[in-house]
Amino acid sequence: MKKFPLVSIITPSYNQANYLEATMLSVLNQDYPNIEYIVIDGGSDDGSVDLIRRYEGRIAHWISEKDAGQTDAINKGFNLAKGEILAWINSDDTYEPGAVSAAVTYLAENPELGFVYGDCNYIDASGKVIGKFNARQTDLRKLERGYVHIPQQAFFFRAELWRQVGPLDDSFYFAMDYDLWVRLARKAPFRYFPGRTLANFRLHEDAKTVSADARCWPEMLRVHLRDGGSRFSPIFAKYALRRLMAPLITWNRKKMFKNHR
Repeated sequence: MKKFPLVSIITPSYNQANYLEATMLSVLNQDYPNIEYIVIDGGSDDGSVDLIRRYEGRIAHWISEKDAGQTDAINKGFNLAKGEILAWINSDDTYEPGAVSAAVTYLAENPELGFVYGDCNYIDASGKVIGKFNARQTDLRKLERGYVHIPQQAFFFRAELWRQVGPLDDSFYFAMDYDLWVRLARKAPFRYFPGRTLANFRLHEDAKTVSADARCWPEMLRVHLRDGGSRFSPIFAKYALRRLMAPLITWNRKKMFKNHR
């Protein structure tokens, strides 16, 4: 691997002007010297395009046009990307300082790995840390059974693998990242490196993770069954438990938002 391989980072966005600038700055202010930053906007009408133009001298590519949603936007970005290492950061999430350097160094030190991920905070609408993502080591077998533990925001992978398994499946609204992890894990080993927080996962009332969480597990089950999984797998038990606990999870999230306003 080159000393400073090109890292391509994609931000898909649509009407996220409240958070987009913080996301962009968290990429543009990284200390890593070789980042190709690509912003794919879905035709926002909330001032997002003005924000993007403010920083366009530091952005490799940007587009603002109607698209088919988040997955389509990410695929558009990766179609433009020239990097050896790829990642995407959604327009309401942020990187921690030094995240890209840490990920590149780890991949350089472990050339057998296809992707790597670190720790991730939960933050509220104002950027205050309100919790910690339950990240830990998993593997292909566990992934297929629903034991994910990978924060998408803190995930970096090799472009050579993307060329083998991409693009993201745009039939998924929620689980396109899970589907990708399963496909990548079939090609190469991967690793969680603990103790290094790489990113922040913003939870707010309009976030997809909050407003449409019920769509996630059925899509994960679709990946599981598509790839020959059994209906008696633990992933079905986890889904049943999640459905049972859904009212409590919703109540806890609303309480969390209320307590951190």
